[in-house]
Amino acid sequence: MQTSLLQSVPNDPSAGEDTNGKAPEYPAIVSNAPGSFAWHVFQERHPNLVSKLRQAHPYLPFQHQALNSLVEETLTGQISRLPRSAHDHAAWDAWGGDYFGQRWYDVPFLWAESYFYRRLLEAIGFFTSGPWFWVDPFEFLKTAELQDPVLDHELAALDDLRHLSPEQRAEALLLASLWGNRADLGFRIGRASAAGEPALAASLVRDDSAAIWSTLTSGEARRVCVVADNAGRELLADLVFVDHLLQEGLASEVALHLKPHPYYVSDAVTADLVGCLRRLAASGGSAADIAGRIQHALSNGYITVYTHWFYCAPLSFHHMPSDLAREFESASLTLMKGDLNYRRLVGDCDWPATTPFTEAVDYFPGPVASLRTLKSDVVVGLDSQALSALDASGEPWRTNGSHGLVQARM
Repeated sequence: MQTSLLQSVPNDPSAGEDTNGKAPEYPAIVSNAPGSFAWHVFQERHPNLVSKLRQAHPYLPFQHQALNSLVEETLTGQISRLPRSAHDHAAWDAWGGDYFGQRWYDVPFLWAESYFYRRLLEAIGFFTSGPWFWVDPFEFLKTAELQDPVLDHELAALDDLRHLSPEQRAEALLLASLWGNRADLGFRIGRASAAGEPALAASLVRDDSAAIWSTLTSGEARRVCVVADNAGRELLADLVFVDHLLQEGLASEVALHLKPHPYYVSDAVTADLVGCLRRLAASGGSAADIAGRIQHALSNGYITVYTHWFYCAPLSFHHMPSDLAREFESASLTLMKGDLNYRRLVGDCDWPATTPFTEAVDYFPGPVASLRTLKSDVVVGLDSQALSALDASGEPWRTNGSHGLVQARM
């Protein structure tokens, strides 16, 4: 059952307490190591984001003051609670435990980063009745991406995929979905494959795609859950991939999981689904055909749209509530998209990178696979030789988006 978009918090604030699996025993990643990726997020990324939001919106004095206070608190202060007037303060009180009163840098990075975005929404009055109620502060960034003229050429590349073999086309669409939040959609991978050139698969630190295709082509994957990550290019690529699954009979139903409200900057919500479908329809050619088929699939129940308050909670999937666990249990395959979903799937901890992926996600209530561009520190499932080579490269391969992975537990 789909959760109402307005139901953004649990009925019971204590929900999310290890209902489906024991959380990892490894130390949680924190932000207090100067120069680390997590440290830079608070030192640079968040202040820069707030500056962009100010420039893009005609915010009022109270909003500017609240944003100033938030940035100052994250940099030099102690974590304060949501105001008692906030609709979800009881849930965040429960989720925060004894983190309040500590420095932002000293508590788990996943929790702190999530709470920053919740506090940002509070600062601009997103949940407060009035002129800024439910106004997505990140919409201008998402719209700019969909209006990028370069996107016309990327979507036109969909026409070329018709000339590929079924295997090449399937690989191109899966990789486009994985790399969708990089510089381009990656549909041109199909051109490279047709010419015999190495595709972006060479940048994968782990590739379990054969296991995914084996499950999908076996006829057993009748209902597939796709847990979306970013809007814009990535969601466009996800929709093209969903269309492929249905067109080729690899799934009889796809449940597209979206956020119930804005969360991290580019996280996909229902409005972004609408925007992406309009962009595909306006592009002509194969892109427009895909938009028409998806609209038809939505109207006939072959694609469903699902959301849940847990997708905006600061917790890993080890703590998912029972109703969400049942949703995953009912799926023949769940595809987790993107970096944040990966952090939540395995746990945002200091895992040994050679820990088997199957071990890290053995709690998950059904077959699960991850399509991820690496943009944070956590990673599992690598062999020791590959890990040594990556570390010896001298590049920040875990965080700079240059590498990806396909991992599966069937």
